[in-house]
Formats: sequence, structure tokens, C-alpha cells
Amino acid sequence: MQLINIDKPLYRKNLNIIIGGFIATLLILSLVFGQLLILGFGQEGVSNFKFNLLGVILALLACAAILHSLKTSRFFKEVYYVWQLKQCQNSIFRKLAKIKVAAKNNDSNALIILVFYYQSLKLVYQLDDNTLTLSKVEQELNTLHETITNNNLAISADQFDKSLLTSYS
Repeated sequence: MQLINIDKPLYRKNLNIIIGGFIATLLILSLVFGQLLILGFGQEGVSNFKFNLLGVILALLACAAILHSLKTSRFFKEVYYVWQLKQCQNSIFRKLAKIKVAAKNNDSNALIILVFYYQSLKLVYQLDDNTLTLSKVEQELNTLHETITNNNLAISADQFDKSLLTSYS
């Protein structure tokens, strides 16, 4: 996975539209499915909670299917990329302790992973306006770059591939 530049205003606008659309669609479909189930299977004097709950579940499945089918569209491009990037960060985070130990021993794969990880965190934090932890990420990234420079290594985030994570199980 490569880091790409994201147009922040476009990303935020599209993300807000997607979230709003998801919520509105979920709400409308939940009501429609619930009412259709009650009309088809409901009985007078009996609680229809299970039909309303089933309507919400069906609406959630429909919304998930819609999002899945639209994820590769131009409109979803930036939002889907950031979502994938966050998944990749989560995979790295689960192995971060082992990766940091290997990086202290100047393992080039571990250093590549860490450079990618911190640069991707910086990108996501800037997109999400997470300024509280951005300084810590920049500090970690600077320390990492010093280590790379002091050891005369040529390492960049462009060298990252998810397959590098398999050696840190």
C-alpha cells in the first residue's frame, strides 16, 4: 500500500455526505422494512418488536451492500482509501511491540514498516484534525529518521508492503 496525497476538503465533504446518507438510508429502510414485516406477519395485540428489530437488521444489511457496491466509485475513492489505510495501521499496531524491538536492532523491514506506519498516522491525523496526538507522531517519525540517517540506510514508506508484516507474528 502506497501513501497518496488526499484532498482534505473533498475527503471531509465526501465523508460527511456518506455518513449522513448512511444514517438517513438506515433510518428510512428500517422503518419501511419494519412496517412491511408488521403488515405481512404482525398480529393485533402482540408486540411487534421482533419485526422492527428484523427491519433494522435488514436495513443494516442493505446499507452494507450499498456501501460495498459503491466503494470503488470515484466519489468514495478518498474515503475508501483512508478506510483501507486505517485497517493497515491496525494490522501494524497489533504487531508494533515486536516491530519496535526489531527496529532497535536496525532490521530494515521493521524500519520500513515503522516509517510507513508513522507517516500514515500523520496523514490520517491531519485529515481527521487530530492535533492532540499529531506532535507525538511527528516526534516518533523524527526519531526514526535520525536512526535511519545515523545508520546510513535508504528507507522510505514507498518500500512498504503488507507482506513485510508476516515476519512479526
